Amino acid sequence: MAERPSSGASNGGTDLAERRLAERRAESDVPAVIQRVGVVGCGLMGSGIAEVCARAGLNVVVVEAGQEALAAGRRRVEASLAKAVDRGKLAPEGRADALELIAFSTRMADLADRELVVEAVVERFDVKAAVFEQLDAVTGPGTILASNTSSIPIMRLAMMTRRPEEVLGLHFFNPVPVMRLVELVTSLLTDDTTAVRATDFVEQVLHKRIVRSKDRAGFIVNALLIPYLLSAIRMMESGFATAADIDAGMVEGCAHPMGPLALSDLIGLDTVAAVAESLYDEFKEPLYAPPPLLDRMCEAGLLGRKVGRGFYDYNGRV
Repeated sequence: MAERPSSGASNGGTDLAERRLAERRAESDVPAVIQRVGVVGCGLMGSGIAEVCARAGLNVVVVEAGQEALAAGRRRVEASLAKAVDRGKLAPEGRADALELIAFSTRMADLADRELVVEAVVERFDVKAAVFEQLDAVTGPGTILASNTSSIPIMRLAMMTRRPEEVLGLHFFNPVPVMRLVELVTSLLTDDTTAVRATDFVEQVLHKRIVRSKDRAGFIVNALLIPYLLSAIRMMESGFATAADIDAGMVEGCAHPMGPLALSDLIGLDTVAAVAESLYDEFKEPLYAPPPLLDRMCEAGLLGRKVGRGFYDYNGRV
């Protein structure tokens, strides 16, 4: 069997972090295993994160801004769990157990006893910053504050708190119950212990695959993906090819599971635009600039699958 190529980097820092974590656990300063999780936001991503945590047997508190959004989030979780049962991925009693482990609330104070809180609100810095200020006030030292942001540098969010050493990025992918990947993003101030605890949680509790990224807009996946999606939008916008032909070219010609325009619809065009703007703000490179068509579609509310229409009409018309 061939040996895995070495990166040439020392793992001394990770080993030291693990030793420090073991020492702190022995002193009872840090829980050995994260068991109480909070999720702020119960949209597509927040509901998925809450679901996978509950299915892993964790106690979960989900917080939304209002009762209407909270009810919609609960329905989203229930529907996803029912789909998992229908597809044979989850036993009926597993669905009941998962729902019993999730509490839904509109009070940020209900997150006070959490060991990890994942922010999963809209991809806007001002909204996320306000959430982190509140989380800093209601949770105590030792609670990891994580953002599910797909593009905003973690350092900016960490500085909204008094303990940036306990802030990092945990970027899950949609749909969360299906996609195994999580990007772990540490800032210049994230403590090694925080990173190791988060790694243990994702890999050992949720059984997902971590890739580690430096703290810059877009991280790994979106820094590669978004220019590709924007290129497809520009190609359609210019009249060079239809949406169906662009997507067929990548599916049939490059063996991609989904074409770039269908994928944009799945992600949500508002999210694609927000990530593109974050990348453009950071790097000022034209390939990251949102095309006018993308802006017009967002202004029209044509955001993709979640509203029934984007580049495709999900009532069956292209």
